[in-house]
Order: sequence, then structure tokens, then C-alpha cells
Amino acid sequence: MAFLNEEQQTLAQEIATRLTQRNETVAVAEGTAGGLISAALLWVPGASRYFAGGAVLYTLNSRVALAGAPSELFANYSGTTEQMLLSVAESLRQRLGATWCIAESGIAGPTGGRSGRPPGTTTIGVTGPVSRAEMIQTGLDDRGANMVEFTSRALHLLRDALSEAQK
Repeated sequence: MAFLNEEQQTLAQEIATRLTQRNETVAVAEGTAGGLISAALLWVPGASRYFAGGAVLYTLNSRVALAGAPSELFANYSGTTEQMLLSVAESLRQRLGATWCIAESGIAGPTGGRSGRPPGTTTIGVTGPVSRAEMIQTGLDDRGANMVEFTSRALHLLRDALSEAQK
């Protein structure tokens, strides 16, 4: 049984090919995806050519200690914002010397978070030659299903940013 679905395998292969052809690298700063984004990117043989490293930044402390994000960013924290996530991604991208960083943080479920956001809500962002972020809601309260969907959405966002940067 494969741990990645067919869509994720296709996206990971496409991302790996583009990064390798362009001699670029990617870092991963993920939260509620729990390492699945990194696992997808590492699934492709030859990942050491494009995968700069990653971290599961599940707590605010880990975002500061591991990614190097400024602690002031999390004063009065009430949930991850797009700006906050892009700052974490940029900090880790610079720390690892990567061309790109894909980041994700949200609420997998089965219950909502302290921010009042429902389960199935996450913020996904990419920094590098193209930077963008978006908040998504799956409408699901199934923790595992949300983690898989967050991973797919993050891979889509990275693939789309790579496409945009190529133009």
C-alpha cells in the first residue's frame, strides 16, 4: 500500500523534475500535515538534489527555535495568518539556503482550534522567486483526511508557484 495517493505522487514527481532541471531547492515548514509534505517530496528518487530540509513546526516555540521566526510575530497569537506563515517560511528558507519554502499550519481536527476556526482549516504558503499564501477549508472534521488534503493543496501551491516563476 502506497502512503501517497496518485495525485500526490504525480505532483511530487513534477515538482522534483522542475526543481532538478532548474538546479533549485525547496525547504518545508509544516505543522498539521505532520511531515506528509516532506515525505511526498522525499518519495521521489534523487531527492537529495532538490530537498534542502524541513521541519514539523507544530508549536509556536518550534517556529522560533527551529525556523528562526521572530518571537514577536506570535504576540497575542489567535491563529496562523497568511502573513505569519509567509514569515515562518521565509525564515526557514533563508536558514536552509533554499530557493523555495513551502509552509503549512492549521487545524486538522477533529475539533476546532483556540482561534475559533473549524477543523479542516489551514494556511498554506510558499516563498521564493514567487511568494503567495492562502487559507483553505476542507469542510471535514476527519483528522487524517485533512492531513492528506492539506498535503495535496500544499503540493499544488508549490507546483503552481514553480510554473509561475518559469514564465
